[in-house]
Amino acid sequence: MKKGVIILASSNSEGETSSLANYIAKKLEYTIIDLNQKKIGHFDYEFKNSGDDFLPIIRDIVDQEIELILFATPVYWYTMSGLLKVFFDRFSDCLKTEKELGRQLRGKSMAVLSCGYDKELKPGFHMPFIETANYLGVEYAGDVHGWVREEGQISKEIKDRLDAFVKALLI
Repeated sequence: MKKGVIILASSNSEGETSSLANYIAKKLEYTIIDLNQKKIGHFDYEFKNSGDDFLPIIRDIVDQEIELILFATPVYWYTMSGLLKVFFDRFSDCLKTEKELGRQLRGKSMAVLSCGYDKELKPGFHMPFIETANYLGVEYAGDVHGWVREEGQISKEIKDRLDAFVKALLI
């Protein structure tokens, strides 16, 4: 089994995306890093945010020899959450001031768990993830989309989707 971590990027740490992420975390025995509980500043060209939580998260991923990073995001206005966008923007730190750390991401895998009200995502939703993976030299391992209609209750349909996704990640 690939050693992995889930990066939860929801403004609601106990919301629907968290429910789906926790379901997968239990199946894969992954820990969850909740970006809503971290301090991560926006990318800036002077790298004034180097003392926030972004670089320690990346260092932990590298030091713990994490093989798969699963990004869990709600769908806000047809795209990833703002928390996750800020996190992605900060990958620039790994290309400018922390190049050696950035190089250590190569060969890892990433996947996406999205959660939204609609059953289908709009075309192009996964493009930023796929292109980021390509740019960083990371394998894009796939994605799954789900939703929770009743508070905290994951339907059999969604559990089946999540189970198939987990099975595909294990191959």
